[in-house]
Amino acid sequence: MLNLFTPRFREEKLHNHFRLISADPDYAKVQPIIQSWATGLLDRRGESYKFINEFQTTFNSSMWELYLNKALIDLGCSIDFSKSAPDFFVRGPGNYEFNIEAVVSDPPPRAKQKAFEDQDFKIRGALKLAGKIRDKLDLYRGCNGKKHPYSSMSHVCGRPFTIAIAPFDSDLSLTQNNELINMVLFGLAPPVLEGPDLGKQDKITSLLKPSGARVEMGIFTNDSFKEISAVFFSTVGTFGKAVIESKIDRLVRATRYRVIDKDRIAPGSKLWQVGTHRFQLAALNYLLTLRRESEHQIDGADMLIQHSSFHRETHLDGLQVYFNPYAEVPFEPKFPWPAEIALNYYNVESGEYIPAHPDGALVSRQVYKITPEYIRHLLNSYGFMQ
Repeated sequence: MLNLFTPRFREEKLHNHFRLISADPDYAKVQPIIQSWATGLLDRRGESYKFINEFQTTFNSSMWELYLNKALIDLGCSIDFSKSAPDFFVRGPGNYEFNIEAVVSDPPPRAKQKAFEDQDFKIRGALKLAGKIRDKLDLYRGCNGKKHPYSSMSHVCGRPFTIAIAPFDSDLSLTQNNELINMVLFGLAPPVLEGPDLGKQDKITSLLKPSGARVEMGIFTNDSFKEISAVFFSTVGTFGKAVIESKIDRLVRATRYRVIDKDRIAPGSKLWQVGTHRFQLAALNYLLTLRRESEHQIDGADMLIQHSSFHRETHLDGLQVYFNPYAEVPFEPKFPWPAEIALNYYNVESGEYIPAHPDGALVSRQVYKITPEYIRHLLNSYGFMQ
């Protein structure tokens, strides 16, 4: 198999992330992990060198495809790489066939990144996601004079067409959890984080571009995107996933969704007590629990700051699937999804968003070098240093 990491360009043409992985000896163990994700992907006739070129010069979109390739293998699927488009023609368990078109929301070339504190990043991020999904729908439909739309391809017709999208458009992209994709697909504003309306989400029907043009939100709450069967989404299918899988020494900050039926809680359990609680479990292993009570369940989140030796994460952790209730070709409802994948539905009759997220579902995760500065910053952020 061709090597992703043999440089094909002069230093100045290489993407910053590629240069970092190639030059930093800390990442020597990460390279073979990423290379293993490429199994089969570099066998596509006439496409191998093009893919490697993009991986080395633009990075993000190729990284996302590498992640997806390995994710599909872990889902028990095979990929027919004799088909040049869409990106993945997939055969799943029971010979179930579907297509995936992959895309990322990238920052504009050479654009200045706005400050980390920039509060309008959610609007800009949602507009980016919506625009990229629209672009891929146009490819399917054959808009703008495209000669061979995806809808005309024999292996696409009559099979689910899905879009796999990941956000890389700003410094805050990977901290957004699923708030922005919920806004784009189901028209949900970010949840209220405190007060009597904790967790409440208002509806949002559109956002304004800087030009003043109005962009529809909630595209899965009507039939305007009926050609799209489902959307795959993750904020953790990134280089950080490979770092985690390589088991090199790092500091990990992660959030996991937690839910349990009340009758399953052990008497006196400290980890399920309602409210906000902090625990130091070991050196460089901190846990903050957020718990709220409903009639039959306790739910909330675990926020963890820990050395990578304590962190556990599968390749599929953090992957979310959103189903379009108006799809012309619905995704197979009995597809055997592994337990760690979060599924998302919309009830047309009630207008309700229905999340089916397992206990322990990975919501977000970042990886840091282990330095006193990062340790202090993270422990301060979560109230462990008062």
